[in-house]
Amino acid sequence: MEFEPTSIPDVVLIRPRVFGDERGFFLESWAETTFAGAGLGMKFVQDNHSRSGRHILRGLHYQIEQTQGKLVRVTRGSVFDVAVDIRRSSPTFGRWVGVTLSEENHHLLWVPEGFAHGFLVLSESADFLYRCTDFYAPQHERAIRWDDPQLGIRWPLPDGTVPILSQKDAAAPWFRDAEYFP
Repeated sequence: MEFEPTSIPDVVLIRPRVFGDERGFFLESWAETTFAGAGLGMKFVQDNHSRSGRHILRGLHYQIEQTQGKLVRVTRGSVFDVAVDIRRSSPTFGRWVGVTLSEENHHLLWVPEGFAHGFLVLSESADFLYRCTDFYAPQHERAIRWDDPQLGIRWPLPDGTVPILSQKDAAAPWFRDAEYFP
């Protein structure tokens, strides 16, 4: 596996080795010793799987308590995946990083605690998998507006296209009004 820090070094793009032939492919998506050797020693407690259609945008989500680090990947389709640093003490506070994750590139993204996370489906549909370092706690879930001008996320939407949002995401607060981490 290759571990490549993004423009926000705590967010890491992971490129697994893919072995393929006419029968299909094989890849290792998680190995505790390999990740620990790359400085990513984390313990996972919950796996999640979502399926979404084209132009569905989920996020930007985080838990203010029971914080979750997430190892994310796509097994079908393609998404634009975004992590926003919401740690006040961080030199990259308020910055974001975005990468394309797809069934073709097999990439994974490590999104540590202290980040808001979201994704936009680029393909007809996408299966999105994420391993979490803590359990889902709806009472601690928070969100930030996907289109906040202060963040300036460049979502790859066709001109004139508005993403499909949940009611909760559509009503999310602006970044300036969000709860941050220390």
